[in-house]
Amino acid sequence: LVQGEFMQLGAKETENERFAHYFTKTYRKTASLIANSLKAVAVLSGADEQMAELSFQYGRNLGLAFQFVDDLLDFVSSSEAMGKPAAADLKLGLATAPVLFACEKFPELNPMILRRFREPGDVERAYELVHQSQGLEQTRFLARKHCIEALRLASQISESPYQKGLIVVGDFVLNRMK
Repeated sequence: LVQGEFMQLGAKETENERFAHYFTKTYRKTASLIANSLKAVAVLSGADEQMAELSFQYGRNLGLAFQFVDDLLDFVSSSEAMGKPAAADLKLGLATAPVLFACEKFPELNPMILRRFREPGDVERAYELVHQSQGLEQTRFLARKHCIEALRLASQISESPYQKGLIVVGDFVLNRMK
């Protein structure tokens, strides 16, 4: 978790490194907490190694999906719904999934990322370019992919209130609005 927070402070110099850096940071900052917590619950409840690993992978996928949805909401949700201003990540100098995907269509985002959106107009222009690109759709696809994987893993658990709870949480993550 702490490693993920520190990684968030750094920006990678090349486009190829950025995605790898972003995914690693997202796992360490968000998904690792959920994955390791669920694995700990499984181990402490006496589950076998296979169930502990399944719990970990469910948490990993759920945590990644949660963060991708969070990144998406920064661009599509109102300030009132989110409880924070729109484009908050851009204002903090952070290039999240929608921005990284938007770079594929708009390479002019690359220098903005390197300077962490610090020049006047960077935040507004980046926000606009993300909305003109497929960045939001690609981020939504990524979130859905990881949620579907989490739900697939939950379906491997014997039918119980616990399994139903995991499915409800997966649906909530994908459909949340704040």
